[in-house]
Amino acid sequence: MPGPAPTDLPVFCSWSGGKDSALALHEAILAGARPRLLVTMMTADGARSRSHGLHRSVLRAQADAIGVPIRFGAASWSGYEPAFAELVGEAVAAGATAGVFGDIDIEGHREWVERVCARAGAEARLPLWRRERRRVVERLLEAGFEAVIVAVRDGALPESLLGRRLDRATLAEIEAAGVDLAGEQGEYHSLVVDGPIFDRPVAVDPGGRSLRDGVWFLDVTAADPG
Repeated sequence: MPGPAPTDLPVFCSWSGGKDSALALHEAILAGARPRLLVTMMTADGARSRSHGLHRSVLRAQADAIGVPIRFGAASWSGYEPAFAELVGEAVAAGATAGVFGDIDIEGHREWVERVCARAGAEARLPLWRRERRRVVERLLEAGFEAVIVAVRDGALPESLLGRRLDRATLAEIEAAGVDLAGEQGEYHSLVVDGPIFDRPVAVDPGGRSLRDGVWFLDVTAADPG
């Protein structure tokens, strides 16, 4: 359900690596939640995360910087629900009683996460639910998060935005293109590399660019700590 989490509520977070999941986790922690696990769904071959196209190395680096373990599931879109339900079950077994999700206002998404969580005996928490979309990205910047754009839908936003820091100047360009500032329909995706939930910044290498299924991706990898 939407709203703040009770104090000391043990939670897992449906982790995309991007701004909405990071902000949702931050807001849940401020309300008293205690993260036990991050869970991320990958493509069927397990190589990249769904939607954001992130490598495991990047997601693990984020989890390490947050100080919370991460677990992965892999599936085609047709097998997504049972694979995700298995991850939720693992999170419940690890002690979580609720899941934190970054959904803003797409009703079908809310209904889906509530159903999947309920089957595993967990509650769904949506800290960003029904917030005005502009307010979501403004809150992200106000809270001190740093994010870079790692995917843009071809024809909706220019490829040149890849690798750009998500700041007010970039948001002005997104708005000028006639695209939703929060990217809730998948117009763009971000990678959070620093912020209040991190113990340290996440170092990444940008890599090259590729067009897959109508989306331009930045092939980000975790930087070698050496």
